[in-house]
Amino acid sequence: MRPFTFERATSTQAAVKSAAEIPNSKFIAGGTNLLDLMKLEIEHPAHLIDVGRLPLAGIEDTSEGGLRIGAMATNSHVAAHAQVRSRYPVLTQAIVAGGSGQLRNKATTGGNLMQRTRCVYFYDSTKPCNKRQPGSGCGALEGLNRNSAIFGASHACIATHPSDMAIALAALDAKVETLSPSGQVRSFAATELHRLPGETPDIETHLIPGELITAVVLPPPPKGGQVYRKVRDRASYAAGLASVAIAGGNVALGCVAHKPWRAEKAEAALASGSSSAEAIAAELSEASNNGRNRFKIDLIARLVPVAIAQANGSQI
Repeated sequence: MRPFTFERATSTQAAVKSAAEIPNSKFIAGGTNLLDLMKLEIEHPAHLIDVGRLPLAGIEDTSEGGLRIGAMATNSHVAAHAQVRSRYPVLTQAIVAGGSGQLRNKATTGGNLMQRTRCVYFYDSTKPCNKRQPGSGCGALEGLNRNSAIFGASHACIATHPSDMAIALAALDAKVETLSPSGQVRSFAATELHRLPGETPDIETHLIPGELITAVVLPPPPKGGQVYRKVRDRASYAAGLASVAIAGGNVALGCVAHKPWRAEKAEAALASGSSSAEAIAAELSEASNNGRNRFKIDLIARLVPVAIAQANGSQI
C-alpha cells in the first residue's frame, strides 16, 4: 500500500483549488477505474479529492431544449432517466452496454469520460507502455494487438478508449462543461475532450491540471433515429471489439481509436446520397491495422450499415 492523503471536497471551487495546489492529486467519485489502477500499481496519486458528494448529480432541461447532466450523476441514473430514455435512447443504450449493473450504480458521468484504456500492456507493469511510462515503448505494436486502434494511432501508442457513453455523446454533439482552478468555466465539444496519442500518449485529454468536469450538455435531440450497437467476444465482462452510435445523420465509432471517433467522411457520404455501405467504406479507406486487429475493419464495415438500418426503422 502506497501512502496517500484524502479529502472530501465541500465545493467545486475547493476541489479544483486543492487539485492545483497539491502535486499529484486525483479526483475520485465512484472510483470504479481509479481504485483498480491504484491496486495494480499503475496509478500512484499522492492525494485523493472526493468529489462524489458535490451537488453535481442533477439532470435538468436547458433553455435551448436539451439536457444538462451533472458530472456526478451515476450511469444508472442517467440511463434510467425518463427524458434520456425518450429523447436520447442512444445514450441509454450505450450506458447499458458498458459495465455491469453494479458498476453503473457507482460510476459517474464525469468519471466515465475520464476512464483509462483497457490495453493489456497498460495494465501489466512488467511490460513496456508509453501511456503508463513515457519512453518505454509500446508493447502492443508487435504483441497482442487484437483490440488496438485502426484510426488515429501512432508508433507510440495503439490503445483504444473504453467508454461506451462517450461514443453516444460524440454522436449527439454533446458538450462538456468544466471548472478550472482559476475559476474559468469552459464549454467545448465532447469530441474535443480526448487527444490522439501522437508522441505523448500519456497526455490523454485537453484538460489543464486541476480542471474538473462539472456537466455534460446535450443539444435538442437530432431528427431521425438513434441506436447504439456493440460487438464483443461475450455478452458481459468483456471489452468491446467495435461499436457504433447513430443519432440522426451523425455516426460515431467506438473501440477503434484513442478517443470517440466521429465518422465525418461517412456522414458526408450519407448526406450526399451514398448507401450506408459506401459511406462506411469511405471512412475505412484511411483505417490501418497491426495484423491481429485487421478484422475490426471488416467488422465495422458490416456493423455500421446494420446500425443505420435499425435507426432508420425506429424513428423517434
